[in-house]
Amino acid sequence: MSFSFFKALRPKTPQEVAKSIKESLMALDTKTVVEVKALEKALEEVEKNFATMRTMLSGDGESEPNLDQVSQLVEEICKEDVLTLLIHKLPVLEWEARKDLVHCWSILLKHKVESNSCCVEYIEQHIELLDFLVVCYDNKDIALSCGIMLRECIKFPSLGRYILESASFVLFFKFVELPNFDVASDAFSTFKDLLTKHVNVVSEFLTAHYDEFFDLYEKLLTSPNYVTRRQSLKLLSEFLLESPNSQIMKRYILEVRYLKVMMTLLRDSSKNIQLSAFHIFKVFVANPNKPREVKLILAKNQEKLLELLHNLSPGKGSEDEQFEEEKEFIIKEIERLSC
Repeated sequence: MSFSFFKALRPKTPQEVAKSIKESLMALDTKTVVEVKALEKALEEVEKNFATMRTMLSGDGESEPNLDQVSQLVEEICKEDVLTLLIHKLPVLEWEARKDLVHCWSILLKHKVESNSCCVEYIEQHIELLDFLVVCYDNKDIALSCGIMLRECIKFPSLGRYILESASFVLFFKFVELPNFDVASDAFSTFKDLLTKHVNVVSEFLTAHYDEFFDLYEKLLTSPNYVTRRQSLKLLSEFLLESPNSQIMKRYILEVRYLKVMMTLLRDSSKNIQLSAFHIFKVFVANPNKPREVKLILAKNQEKLLELLHNLSPGKGSEDEQFEEEKEFIIKEIERLSC
């Protein structure tokens, strides 16, 4: 006869996992947690539940996840409003729990139940959750976790469109220049995704908000911060020269104020910034329908511009035939102009 003093623990069902996550997150409410020890216990419970969620969603390293269980868990997480709690409780979570949540977030968003993206649809119905994630860039302790979660959301056109058109979008112009370098860089990565992931969405947004957007963007291009100038200039080339944005580009290169910005950047002390500025400046010059004001500015600064362009090169030891051809063409165009 054999005796077993320890019973094997029955694995939790997806419904039980979702319920446990919800209850442990709700226990973090500062109104109900009075003692420090109680809070510590609640945080430990959250961490344990998140680890269980991670295993159910992505496997344990030895066995693959059960897709039926994954679907059930995703459905329960949406049905029980766990997604809202996951986001709202982010500021009080500890590092290990945040790490597991970030890992699970991508799986939750991508997983489809009978061709429906349940979590994406849930966020669409609780769209203020995206505003909460954006504002979290102001909290350096959770900013990087929120940034990863935001970029996962931006992969879906409907969610990216909302952030672009929301009042919270303008906060990115502040976040990309935050004093904490890691947070500012992460914010710029999210900002870049918003402006490059879905070109048709971006084109519609820029058409509708042209003046407001480029007024703010000019401040990035003229920032005293070298990294901000370089990143924003490179990004401008990426989204402005995209084919769906051709009408935006045509409008942009008609404006003297933006030509002046590029001319200033051509004189920047950084060779990288000079080269990036050239690739936008050349579009102003090559435009066969240059307005009179643009021609006058180019003609008035002809001598200085020609000197700058003659001295502009990709760098020591590098040969770029296309660059040299473009530069020669732009030089000839400027030489043709006269006040």
